[in-house]
Parts: sequence; C-alpha cells; structure tokens
Amino acid sequence: MSKKRIAIFASGSGSNAQNIFEYFSDSEKVIVDSLWANKAEAYALKRAEKYGIESFVFSREQFYQTNEIVETLRNRKVDLIVLAGFLWLIPDNLVENFTIINIHPALLPKYGGKGMYGMNVHKAVIANKEVESGISIHFVNERYDDGKLIFQAKCAVSENDTPEKVAEKVHELEYEHFPRVIETVLFPAK
Repeated sequence: MSKKRIAIFASGSGSNAQNIFEYFSDSEKVIVDSLWANKAEAYALKRAEKYGIESFVFSREQFYQTNEIVETLRNRKVDLIVLAGFLWLIPDNLVENFTIINIHPALLPKYGGKGMYGMNVHKAVIANKEVESGISIHFVNERYDDGKLIFQAKCAVSENDTPEKVAEKVHELEYEHFPRVIETVLFPAK
C-alpha cells in the first residue's frame, strides 16, 4: 500500500506544522509531502527544512490566478491539504480538486470568519467573557471557517485568563488532537 501524502499550508511560525511533521515522521501510512507558505519569511519554512520536507513559497497571483499550485500538488500525488495557520481564503480551483482541512482556534461557529485568527480570536473570547474556548477542525470550502465540522475540543476559560493564557490552552488542544484527526480523515473507520 502506498503512503497517503499530505501537503501543509502555513503562513507563520509553523508550530502546528512541526507537530504534524513529528507525529508522522515514523508513520508507515502517511508522509508529509511538502510545506507551502505564502510568506518567504514564514518560520514554518525553517521548520520544514529541519525535517527535510520540501517547501514552496508562492505569491498571491500564483495562488489566485493560476493553476500552478493545483498542478504541482497533483503531480506530487497529494491526498490531503492541511491548513495549519494559513490565513488566505482558499480559491475554488483548490477546493474543487482536493480534500482540505483546517484547524481554527475557537469553537466554531463562534469567532470564525475573516480577520478571526490567532490573538484576535483569543482577545474576542476574553472580551465577551466566554467560559470556554477550544479548537475546531473542519473541512474547507470557499468561505472562511464555514466547512463541515470534523472535530471540536474544549478548554475552560477562567475570569483571570489573559488572551495569551487562552492561546496556550488552545495550542495544547491543537497539538494533542490535530495529527490524530488528520489520520482519521485519511483513514475513515469503515
């Protein structure tokens, strides 16, 4: 059986990407094929290099106005695209050609949509005096944070928590659950 191939898209530091690299590094069923970044300075690229994972940097024009990325992913026989802190809206040509999943640092449908990423989410959670937050892993469609939910995990938010503290709790959930959920998407239970 040939290994399932995943491509990870990231815009920033890539801590979730690295967690996925580590999780699948000895897998007999899954290979992290490549890392894709829309910023040449994304630290995720350095993390990929450390793990010997090929990486690609692309422009807004390549992403939205060409089929280059779709063709390259097809040629690499990618089975799944994983968004790990990737901030651009995914264009139709990718949505139509690949299964794509995303992790969001809140309990969707709350705190989703354009501009709702990273600390913006955690600040909103604190400002609205929420008693819980968490992660949502979902399929990607042509709208931000709108695809069908696959998995959610919750964490408590106390009145003394800062946005940074909420971020810490949410990151722990991301690291614990994201790779395992990727595996269940690639190999659904019969």
